[in-house]
Amino acid sequence: MVTRIARAISEIDAQAWNGLVNDASPFLRHEFLDALEQSGCAVPGTGWDPHFLLQEDEQGRLIGAMPLYLKSHSWGEFVFDFAWAEAYQREGLRYYPRLVSAVPFTPVTGPRLLVAATADAAATRQALIRQARELRRELAVSSLHVLFPGSADRAALMAAGLFPRLDCQFHWHNESYGCFDDFLGGFTAEKRKKVRRERRRVAEAGISFSTLHGGDLDDAQIGTIHRLHALTFARHGTAPYLNAEFFRRIAQALPRSLVIELAMLQGETIACSVSLRSHDTLYGRYWGVDGDHHSLHFETCYYRGIEYCIREHLQRFEPGTQGEHKLLRGFAPAPVWSAHDIADRRFAAAIGSWLDRERAYKQTWLRAAAAHLPFRRADIPARLPVDVRDYLAAAD
Repeated sequence: MVTRIARAISEIDAQAWNGLVNDASPFLRHEFLDALEQSGCAVPGTGWDPHFLLQEDEQGRLIGAMPLYLKSHSWGEFVFDFAWAEAYQREGLRYYPRLVSAVPFTPVTGPRLLVAATADAAATRQALIRQARELRRELAVSSLHVLFPGSADRAALMAAGLFPRLDCQFHWHNESYGCFDDFLGGFTAEKRKKVRRERRRVAEAGISFSTLHGGDLDDAQIGTIHRLHALTFARHGTAPYLNAEFFRRIAQALPRSLVIELAMLQGETIACSVSLRSHDTLYGRYWGVDGDHHSLHFETCYYRGIEYCIREHLQRFEPGTQGEHKLLRGFAPAPVWSAHDIADRRFAAAIGSWLDRERAYKQTWLRAAAAHLPFRRADIPARLPVDVRDYLAAAD
Protein backbone atom coordinates (compact mmCIF):
# COMPACT_ATOMS: atom_id res chain seq x y z
CA MET A 1 0.00 0.00 0.00
CA VAL A 2 1.24 3.47 -0.94
CA THR A 3 0.29 6.62 0.97
CA ARG A 4 0.56 10.07 -0.56
CA ILE A 5 -0.74 13.60 -0.03
CA ALA A 6 -2.59 15.51 -2.76
CA ARG A 7 -2.43 19.27 -2.41
CA ALA A 8 -5.55 19.86 -4.51
CA ILE A 9 -8.59 17.77 -5.43
CA SER A 10 -7.66 18.37 -9.09
CA GLU A 11 -4.58 16.16 -8.52
CA ILE A 12 -6.91 13.20 -7.85
CA ASP A 13 -8.73 11.31 -10.60
CA ALA A 14 -12.40 12.31 -10.39
CA GLN A 15 -13.77 8.87 -11.17
CA ALA A 16 -11.51 7.19 -8.60
CA TRP A 17 -12.46 9.71 -5.89
CA ASN A 18 -16.18 9.53 -6.62
CA GLY A 19 -15.92 5.74 -6.56
CA LEU A 20 -15.08 6.02 -2.85
CA VAL A 21 -17.93 8.47 -2.20
CA ASN A 22 -20.70 6.76 -4.21
CA ASP A 23 -24.05 8.37 -3.31
CA ALA A 24 -23.09 9.20 0.27
CA SER A 25 -23.13 12.97 -0.09
CA PRO A 26 -23.04 15.57 -2.87
CA PHE A 27 -20.62 17.59 -0.75
CA LEU A 28 -17.88 14.97 -0.92
CA ARG A 29 -18.06 14.57 -4.66
CA HIS A 30 -15.04 15.59 -6.69
CA GLU A 31 -17.15 18.18 -8.54
CA PHE A 32 -18.19 19.98 -5.35
CA LEU A 33 -14.69 20.09 -3.85
CA ASP A 34 -13.23 21.16 -7.18
CA ALA A 35 -15.76 24.00 -7.48
CA LEU A 36 -14.66 25.23 -4.04
CA GLU A 37 -11.02 25.24 -5.14
CA GLN A 38 -11.42 26.57 -8.69
CA SER A 39 -13.62 29.44 -7.48
CA GLY A 40 -11.02 30.40 -4.88
CA CYS A 41 -13.35 29.72 -1.92
CA ALA A 42 -11.41 26.88 -0.24
CA VAL A 43 -7.73 27.48 -1.02
CA PRO A 44 -4.63 28.29 1.07
CA GLY A 45 -5.28 32.01 0.64
CA THR A 46 -8.62 31.68 2.46
CA GLY A 47 -7.18 29.47 5.20
CA TRP A 48 -8.10 26.10 3.63
CA ASP A 49 -4.88 24.40 2.53
CA PRO A 50 -5.73 20.96 1.03
CA HIS A 51 -3.76 17.96 2.26
CA PHE A 52 -5.88 15.06 0.96
CA LEU A 53 -4.62 11.80 2.42
CA LEU A 54 -4.68 8.99 -0.17
CA GLN A 55 -4.08 5.25 0.04
CA GLU A 56 -3.34 3.31 -3.14
CA ASP A 57 -2.76 -0.38 -3.71
CA GLU A 58 0.23 -1.85 -5.54
CA GLN A 59 -1.49 -1.24 -8.89
CA GLY A 60 -1.99 2.45 -8.10
CA ARG A 61 -5.75 2.12 -7.50
CA LEU A 62 -7.27 4.40 -4.89
CA ILE A 63 -8.58 2.32 -1.99
CA GLY A 64 -8.86 4.90 0.80
CA ALA A 65 -8.86 8.64 1.33
CA MET A 66 -9.40 11.33 3.92
CA PRO A 67 -10.24 14.95 3.07
CA LEU A 68 -7.82 17.03 5.14
CA TYR A 69 -7.10 20.74 5.29
CA LEU A 70 -4.37 22.63 7.09
CA LYS A 71 -6.46 25.40 8.66
CA SER A 72 -5.18 28.79 9.83
CA HIS A 73 -8.50 29.66 11.57
CA SER A 74 -11.74 28.01 12.72
CA TRP A 75 -14.22 29.82 10.46
CA GLY A 76 -16.53 27.84 8.22
CA GLU A 77 -16.34 24.68 10.32
CA PHE A 78 -19.44 24.93 12.59
CA VAL A 79 -17.69 23.11 15.43
CA PHE A 80 -16.62 25.92 17.69
CA ASP A 81 -13.20 25.71 19.32
CA PHE A 82 -12.36 29.42 19.63
CA ALA A 83 -12.08 29.06 23.40
CA TRP A 84 -9.44 26.37 22.93
CA ALA A 85 -7.44 28.72 20.70
CA GLU A 86 -7.68 31.49 23.31
CA ALA A 87 -6.46 29.13 26.02
CA TYR A 88 -3.44 28.18 23.91
CA GLN A 89 -2.68 31.84 23.33
CA ARG A 90 -2.81 32.61 27.06
CA GLU A 91 -0.22 29.89 27.60
CA GLY A 92 2.02 31.29 24.87
CA LEU A 93 1.36 28.30 22.59
CA ARG A 94 0.31 28.17 18.95
CA TYR A 95 -3.08 26.58 18.23
CA TYR A 96 -3.15 27.44 14.52
CA PRO A 97 -2.56 25.98 12.05
CA ARG A 98 -4.17 22.62 12.70
CA LEU A 99 -5.38 19.69 10.60
CA VAL A 100 -9.11 19.43 9.92
CA SER A 101 -11.00 16.67 8.13
CA ALA A 102 -14.17 18.30 6.86
CA VAL A 103 -16.05 19.61 3.86
CA PRO A 104 -15.49 23.37 3.84
CA PHE A 105 -18.46 25.45 4.99
CA THR A 106 -20.65 22.33 5.26
CA PRO A 107 -21.90 21.01 8.63
CA VAL A 108 -23.30 17.79 7.16
CA THR A 109 -22.60 14.36 8.62
CA GLY A 110 -20.97 11.94 6.20
CA PRO A 111 -17.95 9.74 5.58
CA ARG A 112 -14.57 11.20 6.43
CA LEU A 113 -12.60 7.96 6.18
CA LEU A 114 -13.38 6.98 2.61
CA VAL A 115 -12.94 3.30 1.78
CA ALA A 116 -13.26 1.42 -1.52
CA ALA A 117 -15.85 -1.35 -1.61
CA THR A 118 -13.12 -3.88 -2.35
CA ALA A 119 -10.91 -2.85 0.60
CA ASP A 120 -10.90 -4.07 4.19
CA ALA A 121 -12.99 -1.27 5.75
CA ALA A 122 -11.78 -1.62 9.33
CA ALA A 123 -8.10 -1.91 8.41
CA THR A 124 -8.32 0.99 5.95
CA ARG A 125 -9.99 3.28 8.49
CA GLN A 126 -7.35 2.42 11.10
CA ALA A 127 -4.58 3.12 8.61
CA LEU A 128 -6.09 6.48 7.61
CA ILE A 129 -6.35 7.56 11.25
CA ARG A 130 -2.79 6.47 11.95
CA GLN A 131 -1.47 8.29 8.88
CA ALA A 132 -3.44 11.45 9.71
CA ARG A 133 -1.83 11.48 13.13
CA GLU A 134 1.57 10.98 11.55
CA LEU A 135 0.90 13.93 9.26
CA ARG A 136 -0.06 16.02 12.30
CA ARG A 137 3.30 15.20 13.84
CA GLU A 138 5.24 15.84 10.62
CA LEU A 139 3.61 19.24 10.23
CA ALA A 140 4.17 19.97 13.95
CA VAL A 141 0.64 21.31 14.39
CA SER A 142 -1.41 21.43 17.56
CA SER A 143 -4.22 19.06 16.72
CA LEU A 144 -6.29 16.95 14.35
CA HIS A 145 -10.07 17.46 14.12
CA VAL A 146 -12.58 15.28 12.26
CA LEU A 147 -15.88 17.11 11.82
CA PHE A 148 -19.29 15.51 11.32
CA PRO A 149 -18.11 11.91 10.73
CA GLY A 150 -20.64 9.17 10.04
CA SER A 151 -21.29 6.44 12.58
CA ALA A 152 -18.76 3.90 11.29
CA ASP A 153 -16.02 6.52 11.13
CA ARG A 154 -16.91 7.85 14.57
CA ALA A 155 -16.60 4.39 16.08
CA ALA A 156 -13.17 3.96 14.50
CA LEU A 157 -12.04 7.41 15.66
CA MET A 158 -13.16 6.77 19.24
CA ALA A 159 -11.51 3.35 19.24
CA ALA A 160 -8.30 5.10 18.20
CA GLY A 161 -8.55 7.41 21.21
CA LEU A 162 -9.81 10.65 19.69
CA PHE A 163 -12.09 12.68 21.97
CA PRO A 164 -15.75 12.64 20.87
CA ARG A 165 -17.70 15.90 20.92
CA LEU A 166 -21.51 15.91 20.79
CA ASP A 167 -23.72 18.61 19.33
CA CYS A 168 -27.27 18.82 18.02
CA GLN A 169 -28.98 19.63 14.75
CA PHE A 170 -32.64 19.42 13.73
CA HIS A 171 -33.76 17.10 10.93
CA TRP A 172 -37.10 16.42 9.28
CA HIS A 173 -38.08 12.86 8.47
CA ASN A 174 -40.53 11.76 5.81
CA GLU A 175 -43.11 9.27 7.04
CA SER A 176 -44.45 8.61 3.55
CA TYR A 177 -46.48 11.81 3.61
CA GLY A 178 -48.68 12.41 0.59
CA CYS A 179 -48.78 16.17 1.07
CA PHE A 180 -47.86 18.92 3.53
CA ASP A 181 -51.23 18.65 5.29
CA ASP A 182 -50.50 14.98 6.02
CA PHE A 183 -47.39 16.13 7.87
CA LEU A 184 -49.31 18.80 9.79
CA GLY A 185 -51.93 16.22 10.72
CA GLY A 186 -49.68 14.92 13.49
CA PHE A 187 -49.33 18.36 15.12
CA THR A 188 -51.36 19.56 18.05
CA ALA A 189 -54.17 21.88 16.96
CA GLU A 190 -52.39 24.97 18.33
CA LYS A 191 -49.08 24.26 16.58
CA ARG A 192 -50.82 23.31 13.34
CA LYS A 193 -52.71 26.61 13.36
CA LYS A 194 -49.47 28.55 13.86
CA VAL A 195 -47.77 26.97 10.84
CA ARG A 196 -50.78 27.57 8.63
CA ARG A 197 -50.90 31.20 9.78
CA GLU A 198 -47.23 31.68 8.88
CA ARG A 199 -47.76 30.25 5.41
CA ARG A 200 -50.92 32.31 4.90
CA ARG A 201 -49.11 35.55 5.76
CA VAL A 202 -46.58 34.94 3.00
CA ALA A 203 -49.27 34.12 0.43
CA GLU A 204 -51.38 37.13 1.44
CA ALA A 205 -48.34 39.39 0.93
CA GLY A 206 -48.45 38.42 -2.74
CA ILE A 207 -45.19 36.42 -2.65
CA SER A 208 -44.94 33.52 -5.08
CA PHE A 209 -42.28 30.82 -5.49
CA SER A 210 -40.37 28.89 -8.11
CA THR A 211 -38.34 25.74 -7.51
CA LEU A 212 -35.33 25.45 -9.81
CA HIS A 213 -32.42 23.07 -10.16
CA GLY A 214 -28.91 24.01 -11.16
CA GLY A 215 -29.49 23.18 -14.80
CA ASP A 216 -32.43 25.62 -14.91
CA LEU A 217 -30.43 28.68 -13.84
CA ASP A 218 -29.11 31.36 -16.13
CA ASP A 219 -26.23 33.66 -15.28
CA ALA A 220 -28.50 36.52 -14.18
CA GLN A 221 -30.31 34.26 -11.71
CA ILE A 222 -27.02 32.98 -10.32
CA GLY A 223 -25.94 36.59 -9.81
CA THR A 224 -29.18 37.34 -7.96
CA ILE A 225 -28.80 34.27 -5.76
CA HIS A 226 -25.27 35.27 -4.79
CA ARG A 227 -26.30 38.87 -4.14
CA LEU A 228 -29.06 37.78 -1.76
CA HIS A 229 -26.73 35.25 -0.11
CA ALA A 230 -24.10 37.98 0.41
CA LEU A 231 -26.69 40.40 1.85
CA THR A 232 -27.47 37.96 4.66
CA PHE A 233 -23.80 37.70 5.61
CA ALA A 234 -23.40 41.48 5.40
CA ARG A 235 -26.18 41.96 7.95
CA HIS A 236 -24.03 40.01 10.40
CA GLY A 237 -20.92 42.01 9.52
CA THR A 238 -19.11 39.23 7.66
CA ALA A 239 -18.19 38.39 4.08
CA PRO A 240 -19.82 35.36 2.45
CA TYR A 241 -17.82 32.16 2.25
CA LEU A 242 -18.95 31.46 -1.31
CA ASN A 243 -18.71 33.63 -4.42
CA ALA A 244 -20.76 33.79 -7.60
CA GLU A 245 -18.19 31.72 -9.48
CA PHE A 246 -18.74 28.83 -7.07
CA PHE A 247 -22.49 28.90 -7.72
CA ARG A 248 -21.87 28.97 -11.48
CA ARG A 249 -19.54 25.99 -11.30
CA ILE A 250 -21.74 23.89 -9.05
CA ALA A 251 -24.85 24.60 -11.15
CA GLN A 252 -22.98 23.31 -14.18
CA ALA A 253 -21.16 20.39 -12.53
CA LEU A 254 -24.06 19.08 -10.41
CA PRO A 255 -27.15 20.43 -12.19
CA ARG A 256 -29.67 18.12 -10.54
CA SER A 257 -28.11 18.27 -7.07
CA LEU A 258 -28.47 22.04 -6.65
CA VAL A 259 -31.98 23.04 -5.53
CA ILE A 260 -33.04 26.69 -5.43
CA GLU A 261 -36.25 28.21 -4.06
CA LEU A 262 -36.87 31.70 -5.45
CA ALA A 263 -39.38 34.00 -3.74
CA MET A 264 -40.83 36.71 -5.98
CA LEU A 265 -42.86 39.82 -5.32
CA GLN A 266 -44.24 41.94 -8.17
CA GLY A 267 -41.91 40.25 -10.63
CA GLU A 268 -38.76 40.77 -8.55
CA THR A 269 -36.79 38.07 -6.74
CA ILE A 270 -36.71 39.08 -3.07
CA ALA A 271 -35.41 35.93 -1.37
CA CYS A 272 -33.93 32.53 -2.08
CA SER A 273 -32.81 29.35 -0.38
CA VAL A 274 -29.91 27.25 -1.61
CA SER A 275 -29.95 23.50 -0.99
CA LEU A 276 -28.26 20.40 -2.33
CA ARG A 277 -29.76 16.95 -2.53
CA SER A 278 -28.62 13.36 -2.59
CA HIS A 279 -30.74 10.40 -3.65
CA ASP A 280 -32.60 10.47 -0.32
CA THR A 281 -31.83 13.73 1.52
CA LEU A 282 -32.25 17.47 1.01
CA TYR A 283 -29.59 19.64 2.63
CA GLY A 284 -30.57 23.26 3.25
CA ARG A 285 -27.43 25.38 3.13
CA TYR A 286 -27.96 29.11 2.59
CA TRP A 287 -30.65 31.72 2.45
CA GLY A 288 -30.78 35.33 1.37
CA VAL A 289 -33.41 38.07 1.46
CA ASP A 290 -33.78 41.68 0.42
CA GLY A 291 -36.12 43.45 2.84
CA ASP A 292 -38.18 42.43 5.87
CA HIS A 293 -41.07 40.08 5.12
CA HIS A 294 -43.05 38.37 7.88
CA SER A 295 -42.57 34.56 8.05
CA LEU A 296 -40.71 34.48 4.71
CA HIS A 297 -37.70 32.73 6.21
CA PHE A 298 -39.82 29.85 7.53
CA GLU A 299 -41.63 29.45 4.22
CA THR A 300 -38.55 29.66 1.99
CA CYS A 301 -36.14 27.61 4.08
CA TYR A 302 -38.37 25.07 5.85
CA TYR A 303 -41.88 24.62 4.49
CA ARG A 304 -40.90 24.74 0.82
CA GLY A 305 -38.11 22.24 1.56
CA ILE A 306 -40.53 19.87 3.27
CA GLU A 307 -42.88 20.09 0.30
CA TYR A 308 -39.97 19.36 -2.05
CA CYS A 309 -39.02 16.25 -0.05
CA ILE A 310 -42.60 14.99 -0.08
CA ARG A 311 -42.92 15.63 -3.81
CA GLU A 312 -39.54 14.03 -4.62
CA HIS A 313 -39.93 11.16 -2.10
CA LEU A 314 -36.80 12.14 -0.19
CA GLN A 315 -36.49 10.62 3.26
CA ARG A 316 -34.80 13.41 5.21
CA PHE A 317 -34.35 17.18 5.24
CA GLU A 318 -31.36 18.68 7.06
CA PRO A 319 -31.89 22.46 7.06
CA GLY A 320 -28.53 23.46 8.59
CA THR A 321 -27.05 24.10 12.02
CA GLN A 322 -28.53 25.49 15.22
CA GLY A 323 -31.99 27.01 15.56
CA GLU A 324 -34.26 25.69 18.28
CA HIS A 325 -37.16 27.34 16.41
CA LYS A 326 -36.95 24.38 14.01
CA LEU A 327 -38.33 22.11 16.74
CA LEU A 328 -41.71 23.83 16.67
CA ARG A 329 -41.88 23.24 12.91
CA GLY A 330 -41.41 19.48 13.15
CA PHE A 331 -37.64 19.08 12.88
CA ALA A 332 -36.49 16.47 15.39
CA PRO A 333 -33.28 16.86 17.42
CA ALA A 334 -30.43 14.80 15.99
CA PRO A 335 -27.01 14.16 17.58
CA VAL A 336 -24.02 15.16 15.45
CA TRP A 337 -20.40 14.52 16.28
CA SER A 338 -16.81 15.56 15.88
CA ALA A 339 -13.58 13.91 17.05
CA HIS A 340 -10.41 15.61 18.31
CA ASP A 341 -6.78 14.61 18.71
CA ILE A 342 -4.77 17.08 20.82
CA ALA A 343 -0.98 16.88 20.75
CA ASP A 344 -0.17 18.72 24.00
CA ARG A 345 -0.78 16.36 26.93
CA ARG A 346 -1.85 19.07 29.36
CA PHE A 347 -4.38 20.50 26.95
CA ALA A 348 -5.51 17.01 25.92
CA ALA A 349 -6.38 16.20 29.54
CA ALA A 350 -8.18 19.52 30.07
CA ILE A 351 -10.11 19.40 26.79
CA GLY A 352 -11.03 15.74 27.26
CA SER A 353 -12.45 16.46 30.71
CA TRP A 354 -14.36 19.49 29.43
CA LEU A 355 -15.83 17.46 26.56
CA ASP A 356 -17.06 14.81 29.02
CA ARG A 357 -19.01 17.48 30.92
CA GLU A 358 -20.28 19.12 27.74
CA ARG A 359 -21.46 15.75 26.39
CA ALA A 360 -23.47 15.03 29.54
CA TYR A 361 -25.14 18.43 29.23
CA LYS A 362 -25.91 17.89 25.55
CA GLN A 363 -27.48 14.50 26.29
CA THR A 364 -29.82 16.13 28.79
CA TRP A 365 -30.57 18.91 26.31
CA LEU A 366 -31.45 16.42 23.57
CA ARG A 367 -34.05 14.78 25.81
CA ALA A 368 -35.53 18.14 26.78
CA ALA A 369 -35.60 19.35 23.17
CA ALA A 370 -37.60 16.35 22.02
CA ALA A 371 -40.39 17.28 24.43
CA HIS A 372 -40.91 20.54 22.52
CA LEU A 373 -41.77 18.93 19.21
CA PRO A 374 -45.20 20.08 17.95
CA PHE A 375 -46.65 16.59 17.73
CA ARG A 376 -49.20 15.21 20.14
CA ARG A 377 -47.28 14.24 23.27
CA ALA A 378 -48.12 10.56 23.10
CA ASP A 379 -46.80 10.46 19.53
CA ILE A 380 -43.43 12.14 20.17
CA PRO A 381 -41.36 8.97 20.91
CA ALA A 382 -42.49 7.39 17.65
CA ARG A 383 -41.67 10.61 15.78
CA LEU A 384 -38.03 10.55 16.86
CA PRO A 385 -35.74 8.92 14.29
CA VAL A 386 -34.33 5.54 15.24
CA ASP A 387 -30.77 6.82 15.67
CA VAL A 388 -31.95 9.43 18.19
CA ARG A 389 -33.98 6.90 20.18
CA ASP A 390 -31.08 4.45 20.16
CA TYR A 391 -28.60 7.09 21.22
CA LEU A 392 -30.72 8.36 24.11
CA ALA A 393 -31.38 4.80 25.27
CA ALA A 394 -27.66 4.00 25.19
CA ALA A 395 -26.85 7.19 27.10
CA ASP A 396 -29.17 6.25 29.99
